[in-house]
Amino acid sequence: MSPATDLPPLSALSPARLDWRRDDSGQETPHSMAFDDGYFSRHDARLETEHVFIAANRLPERFAAWQKARPFVIGESGFGTGLNMLVAWACFSAHAPPHARLHLVSTEKYPLTRPDLARALAVWPDLAERAARLIAQWPEPVAGVHRLWLDARVTLDLHLGDTTQRLERLDGRVDAWFLDGFAPTKNPAMWHPALFAALAARSRPGATFATFSCAGVVKRGLAAAGFTWRKVPGIGRKSEMLAGEIACPPQDRRRDPTPWYTPPASPVPRHVAVIGAGIAGASVAATLARRGIRVTLLDRQAPGTSGSGNAQGALYVKPAAQTNLQSRFYLAGLLHSRRWLEVLDPKQDLWCPSGVLQLSTSDKERKRQASFLARHSLPKSVVSGVDAANASTLANIPITDGGLDYPLAGWVRPAALCERLTATPGVTLRRAEVTRLEGNPEGWMLWLADGEHMLADQVVIATATQANNFPQTATLPLQPVRGQISQLKLPEGAPTLSRVICAGGYVTPALDGVLTFGASFHPNQTDTEVREGDHAANLAELQRSLPTFVAALREAGAELEAGQLTGRAALRAASPDKSPYAGPVPDAAAWREDYALLAKDATRVAEIPGRHHRGLWISTAHGSRGLASAPLCAELIASRICDEPMPLEQPLVDHLHPGRRIIRDLVQSKSG
Repeated sequence: MSPATDLPPLSALSPARLDWRRDDSGQETPHSMAFDDGYFSRHDARLETEHVFIAANRLPERFAAWQKARPFVIGESGFGTGLNMLVAWACFSAHAPPHARLHLVSTEKYPLTRPDLARALAVWPDLAERAARLIAQWPEPVAGVHRLWLDARVTLDLHLGDTTQRLERLDGRVDAWFLDGFAPTKNPAMWHPALFAALAARSRPGATFATFSCAGVVKRGLAAAGFTWRKVPGIGRKSEMLAGEIACPPQDRRRDPTPWYTPPASPVPRHVAVIGAGIAGASVAATLARRGIRVTLLDRQAPGTSGSGNAQGALYVKPAAQTNLQSRFYLAGLLHSRRWLEVLDPKQDLWCPSGVLQLSTSDKERKRQASFLARHSLPKSVVSGVDAANASTLANIPITDGGLDYPLAGWVRPAALCERLTATPGVTLRRAEVTRLEGNPEGWMLWLADGEHMLADQVVIATATQANNFPQTATLPLQPVRGQISQLKLPEGAPTLSRVICAGGYVTPALDGVLTFGASFHPNQTDTEVREGDHAANLAELQRSLPTFVAALREAGAELEAGQLTGRAALRAASPDKSPYAGPVPDAAAWREDYALLAKDATRVAEIPGRHHRGLWISTAHGSRGLASAPLCAELIASRICDEPMPLEQPLVDHLHPGRRIIRDLVQSKSG
């Protein structure tokens, strides 16, 4: 009863193969070698974009009149060089009111390399600043959704992969379409009925489209999918083009087999209360405030005090040998967090892109890593296998085992990061403990331990082990996990580690002369007193993973004795399947009633949309990989709250749904 998993294997996409030719004005322009077609008009590419996509979709007047709380959404088939999106962004900036927001969604199967992208866009100096922001965040060529923050009001989601497949998995709806890409005669595989059906299914009522092509296959495909088209004057050598709209898009039937995942609908809120000021809550608060929503962030302690209170934390993932939804999510989360940190903190005061080495210290782990590499041809800029010699060079210390190297990973200062996020304009921090939540027609009443109460339109619960302390979340299965890190003050002359090393535990490069390593792992233990026994266990694991490093530390005079170490212990929360919970809080009693027949026959699915506690959301169970999961989960929740396209494919959105265990238990006939 899990969501559809028909996603292609995790792999690198083939980059666009280009040669460069001169247009009518003598400017150098990119030409696709695969499709034998140019990316730009030979006449005037900028003018063509403005005529075909901007004017024919009536964007200047629509932007000027935009008053909705949600963003205006443009969808595009074929990102290419990004010229269309940059011009749309410029048009939005010129015409939209100050409160309006723009969300761009574009697909691309053969992404340009970063140097080719920069070369192609260098033609337009007036777009240089916008192009620089795009180029700086240009993602690795990995299939999936890559969210870029172009400015405070403009977001771009790049859906890398086959256009039709990407749109079929898009969780969101579009107001205006740019039907670009190479001409049907050059790229017939793209212009087929499934594409037009996907365009229609992802459209809002009244969505418009424009395309340079008047080919019969395009007109027939649009009409069959429900679009009304008309010929309008073209530009340059193109005398005619198509424009039109769709009045009544087809109903989205993708969740019919899993109706419980149907997202709840509610107005975009003005005020949201976020409970918990760790990395999960602080990132939710910041991303909501960025959208213009007033946020009250509540925590009984200071930001980043509990599980997010370590001086250093590893930004890493450990994908499964075989592709599964959890691995897809965490890889997407790693890439997302890396871009997010680069935008949030370009000076790297809060993080370090040191890279992470996942060592293979046993035969079992060596086989697992070899199987992973054999099944996933990801770019080496994302992950690659290294032998002991290369690992030693990368880490700057002698290492006896090879492993997997993640160049884009690294380490973060979680407590300092939480403080930075809490300082986002629009976020108000309140030191208070929430003891009760009560829904009412106006929103949610939050009762505080000091006897006071406050009202918010919506609420996001983003605590760890306390996340299921409310009646609305009491059935959410969470496991507390005690973890203790150890810290060692390094003497002069100690070896310098340059990469995060993960094996049975982890060790980070020293910060301010202090080496951090650990962490112990004790499920179902809830005390946070520092134990000498855990220090001893952390030392033993460090010795097993990096014996030559430990020997060098001792030779330099480091006091590597459990009784001499400092550290801290905190609690993490984990779900039974080790994926986070991120999304709307289900009405568990209603789900058990509505879908009770699943306990007798897993194929008997009631056609009832899942009932949720309206306006109540949760982000929890991030375990030890919260730096790779919490920021992306924050975007997911904020996108749903604000009626935006989601930053993940629909199957991954459903994989994270907080109600998934209710359905699993029903199917397995377990009581909850």
